[in-house]
Amino acid sequence: MTVREFENAAELEAAVGQDLGVSGWFPLDQGRIDGFAGVTKDDFWLHTDPERAARESPHGKTLVHGMLTLSLMAHMARSIWKLKTMTSGLNYGYDKTRFLSPVFPGDHIRLRRTLLQAENTDQGLRLRFKDVMEVLGRDKPACVTESISLYRTD
Repeated sequence: MTVREFENAAELEAAVGQDLGVSGWFPLDQGRIDGFAGVTKDDFWLHTDPERAARESPHGKTLVHGMLTLSLMAHMARSIWKLKTMTSGLNYGYDKTRFLSPVFPGDHIRLRRTLLQAENTDQGLRLRFKDVMEVLGRDKPACVTESISLYRTD
């Protein structure tokens, strides 16, 4: 997989409306779910207790936190594209976030990213992306959102 590189902000702005690419597949296991639960203090049994989930969950197993799926987008995006003149970047927020399909331990997910908008502001280059988190072997994505980032450039 090749990272798509943009030489400067103008070149990136010219890519508005384009699919920037997809990340590699990323495996999720119970250990990562438990680690996320420990950090966020979201230790609800539906995520962290495989035995109880086997008995009481309609899925018969634990679920990956939706927020874990969402939080992995920043990591995966770095394998899709790069702005060579970027000096810093910040997560500005998310719009229209929906968790459409459950993710289970053992599933593999990947990010598909499309650049929707690029705008120069006094805070920096504001980019809006359509992010789709796909699940290996399923037609319905796990999560769809519009993420917004601010980048400073040379």
